[in-house]
Amino acid sequence: MAQNPPKVEATVGSEEPRQKGKATPDTLKIGCIAMVTKDGVPRRAEILSIKQTRSGRQFYCNFDNFNKRLDEWVPVARIDFDQDVEWPNPEKDKLKEGKGKKGSTVSKKSHPKKSQKRPGKREQSVASASEVTTPRPTADTTESNQKLTPAEESQAQTPVNGEAVSTPAAGDEMEVDGQGARAGAAVAAAEPKRPETNGFSRQAEIEKLRTHGSMTQNPAEISRIRNISKVQFGKHDLFPWYFSPYPEAFGMEDVMYICEFCLGYYGDFKAFSRHRTKCTLQHPPGNEIYRDESVSFFEIDGRRQRTWCRNLCLLSKMFLDHKTLYYDVDPFLFYVMTVRDEKGFHLVGYFSKEKESADGYNVACILTLPQYQRKGYGRLLIQFSYELSKIEGKLGSPEKPLSDLGLLSYRQYWGENIIDLLVGFNERDEKVTIEHISTALSMTPQDVEHTLGALRMQIYHRGEHKIVIPEKLILQWEKQKTKKRRVIDPERIQWKPPVFTASSRTWGW
Repeated sequence: MAQNPPKVEATVGSEEPRQKGKATPDTLKIGCIAMVTKDGVPRRAEILSIKQTRSGRQFYCNFDNFNKRLDEWVPVARIDFDQDVEWPNPEKDKLKEGKGKKGSTVSKKSHPKKSQKRPGKREQSVASASEVTTPRPTADTTESNQKLTPAEESQAQTPVNGEAVSTPAAGDEMEVDGQGARAGAAVAAAEPKRPETNGFSRQAEIEKLRTHGSMTQNPAEISRIRNISKVQFGKHDLFPWYFSPYPEAFGMEDVMYICEFCLGYYGDFKAFSRHRTKCTLQHPPGNEIYRDESVSFFEIDGRRQRTWCRNLCLLSKMFLDHKTLYYDVDPFLFYVMTVRDEKGFHLVGYFSKEKESADGYNVACILTLPQYQRKGYGRLLIQFSYELSKIEGKLGSPEKPLSDLGLLSYRQYWGENIIDLLVGFNERDEKVTIEHISTALSMTPQDVEHTLGALRMQIYHRGEHKIVIPEKLILQWEKQKTKKRRVIDPERIQWKPPVFTASSRTWGW
């Protein structure tokens, strides 16, 4: 995946006129819009937060026409104080405060939101028997790099727990904010109750996690300012995209150091260097269940390796939005992908999976670390999750909703495999049903229909539903077949579905 996420057409600040004037590092405040240097080019940016670090004062900037993932902490030297600064509108701020006070009284509009459970976009199969016809071109075919609307993202169906993911067009970009990050490690079990904010109830969410197994979105967490500026992870420097609940003191450090083997985190380089001389771990602390010439997979039980799995979730949260992390990782298995060299097994990405999913999900969280994105590793993670589902004899599906990049990655994987299967049926002049596709690929019928609809492959013709493979998709499929890409060899998987007792697959609180 690309190192830099995509631009989006968005403007910082409001469209209302603002007062302009000169500012200094001491007078610049939250809400101001200034000219800030990014990639050597001065750009308009809004100041969202200010903090004091060891190297001096830093400002958290949201750049004009840039994705939220590219927000960053910048030092004073990158801000051009020779140009006028746009000051926040005081009247608008007062109006907001006034509305906030009025909101304390109970009104008809202040009732908490109802459950946000939404029915799937395609709850029922449109056709039990769809015929594969000869390829013919169709107009307006949806491609994997099409820009997603918020509605599509909400209907997209994982996030938990990639290399700095960049353009959503990449098929293996995993931010499956995607990854079910709910198995995170951030809030202590003994944390006192918090009042409900923005319609979000911590108790209600925990109860839903225990009974339903599905992650909900915490509006308060989404709006958090990124707290970690830079991470040194092995030989790579990572620049987080989102907030991750590491201890508050780490937000004051210019660089945070993470051991790439045990995932322990340090704010002081001397302490980190001392740890590296003592750390003997050279691979994830689990059973190696797959190895080929390029990668290895390890299975790790969250109950047996709590600290390592919690640290993994904290690391992944820096690249996943719209997810809340919790302290208990006991109900999850973590499947970690690594690459090998003479120094050990280096973490590439992972996906987590519930030991017993009420909804039949085969992935809760999925992530490829930024430095390994756009190299085909995200696709390997997805393929491996479906290979495990085939061994289990079940139909697999990622936890919903998927993140924007997670949706693109899964949609590309689903589309390529479905077309590959349909071409074979078409060459043999055989009919195929959605159920046949689902069984052959270990995909749920809903995911099959979602993909057929997204690729404009399902039509209604002469009183019956048919599957048509557009000529454009055929050409894309033939081009992809000529490329050399990494794939999972099912014969190399040494794994049997684990069996757990009731206590080992539930929350350990």
